[in-house]
Amino acid sequence: MFGSRHCSQNNSSLTSTQPITTSERKRSMNIKLVCVTLLCLGNVSWTQCLAATVPAGTVIKVRTNAGISTHATPGNHFTATLAHDLGGVRAGAQCRGIIQASRGSRSTTYTSPLTLALTSISTNGHTVKIKTNSVQPQGAHTTRAHRGSFSFGEDVFPVGTRLEFRLSQPASL
Repeated sequence: MFGSRHCSQNNSSLTSTQPITTSERKRSMNIKLVCVTLLCLGNVSWTQCLAATVPAGTVIKVRTNAGISTHATPGNHFTATLAHDLGGVRAGAQCRGIIQASRGSRSTTYTSPLTLALTSISTNGHTVKIKTNSVQPQGAHTTRAHRGSFSFGEDVFPVGTRLEFRLSQPASL
């Protein structure tokens, strides 16, 4: 029973009940606090042991999770999957990037090439922000559409397109 102490001597059927003193409760709470603190510190140390600092200049290879149009809106995000192990992160981890520049709207004559950069890698429920160089992918597939007597094209990088980035600053993964 909570708040009482049960004692039995020599397997006899006599049981005495004494209240737990305030000092015993404090001692018990302190022991619990120390145990929880040690568990937390051990957990932090363990995750730090698994983390690795990946130096600037390291190549990061990914495959896109969806098609990316050369007319995609700058500022929009894209997702990709890590194609190889990187530091403590396994291949298959989810990556996120940003479209820095593109041809933009189909109604304008703005012709900047599609430019992408990676912004984060997610693993084990944690997302780590990263900074990479910008890349301008090559080898898009052109799709043609006809509207009336007009035809126009759109370059699309299909699902699974391989992209290669380089870290522009070290990252703790």
